[in-house]
Amino acid sequence: MGMKTVADLIAQGVAGRTVLVRSDLNVPLADGVITDDGRVRAAAPTIDTLAKAGARVVVTAHLGRPKGAPDPDFSLAPVATRLGELLGTEVVLAGDVVGESAQAVVANLSDGQIALLENVRFDPRETSKADAERVALAEDFATMVGQRGAFVSDGFGVVHRKQASVYDVATLLPAYAGDLVLSEVDVLRTLTGDPARPYVVVLGGSKVSDKLAVIEALLPKVDKLLVGGGMCFTFAAAQGGRVGGSLLEKDMIGTCERLLADAGDKLVLPTDVVAADDLKAPSVTEVLPVGEIPEGRMGLDIGPESVRRFAGELAGAKTVFWNGPMGVFEVPEFAAGTKGLAQAIIDSEAFSVVGGGDSAAAVRTLGLAEDGFSHISTGGGASLEYLEGKDLPGATVLSAG
Repeated sequence: MGMKTVADLIAQGVAGRTVLVRSDLNVPLADGVITDDGRVRAAAPTIDTLAKAGARVVVTAHLGRPKGAPDPDFSLAPVATRLGELLGTEVVLAGDVVGESAQAVVANLSDGQIALLENVRFDPRETSKADAERVALAEDFATMVGQRGAFVSDGFGVVHRKQASVYDVATLLPAYAGDLVLSEVDVLRTLTGDPARPYVVVLGGSKVSDKLAVIEALLPKVDKLLVGGGMCFTFAAAQGGRVGGSLLEKDMIGTCERLLADAGDKLVLPTDVVAADDLKAPSVTEVLPVGEIPEGRMGLDIGPESVRRFAGELAGAKTVFWNGPMGVFEVPEFAAGTKGLAQAIIDSEAFSVVGGGDSAAAVRTLGLAEDGFSHISTGGGASLEYLEGKDLPGATVLSAG
């Protein structure tokens, strides 16, 4: 599917034109401070390219899950400050999404200047299930950027959402794919096409139900599928193991039994885990076999033997996709599994893709070299849905013209 690019837009000339850019600036905050600016850094190059070409750049993005109304806890103010620091120029933050403040800020832009609209999810129409409501917001965006305006979709983390600022606005304005979206789609096409083998996928995270569709889609295509994180305990229970107080989806045990039967030796599970009595204040941690966790204890990370086993599977891989941490990496006592796995991927010769979300955050939180991976995605959910074979509305609409 052919998408028009930012280069195509700039070739037409953008000086004097207002360009609306949908970025993914959904960063984690703690007390109003950004704890991981990876998405801001990923969004900056496209914005910078357009501004330097003379466009009047208007960025729209969301942060968190406000309930369709302004909420100071979800303001993009810290993001505007950080984006300005990265770009070396002021980024003016509008006080609303498409209201009087946004209209005034956009009208006052000069060529090469940048504005950021307030959190688009402060407007309930952004995520409305009613097409007419979303289109009404998209029309407000189109009116604001004017007749010579254009739209650049560069928020890969939201292209799987049929939302006003992602999908509907692209039907109203000349629409272009940002460089970040293009690079992400290109990488995922490599994984879904004819990847170099052995092709090893590592899936973590808490719930089998969240990853079931991608497990079923990938099993026929991969050489090995390594499973860690909280969801490994539902598989352990399906094998007759005792998992104590570990995360368990009882209604998924039958599904895990079927997956184990169908997968043969393709599905590789942890053999040991780091268990404790309390996640937040672990008084005693111990390494236990994955199916022998007593009541009162819970598995919170894969153990050292499992790390070695997974590393062995990764050593000879030519292609690796990793999505989801191996344990509760935010707590130091339960970070070794995720760190060991990530290091094994770095040490391999494989074309390696980190599938966004918590995995990307873990790479940065644990101080691992980002350039040790071939690609770190900015969109966890979008990556998984692409690998499942699902349509990504925000990407498909860019090819519709």
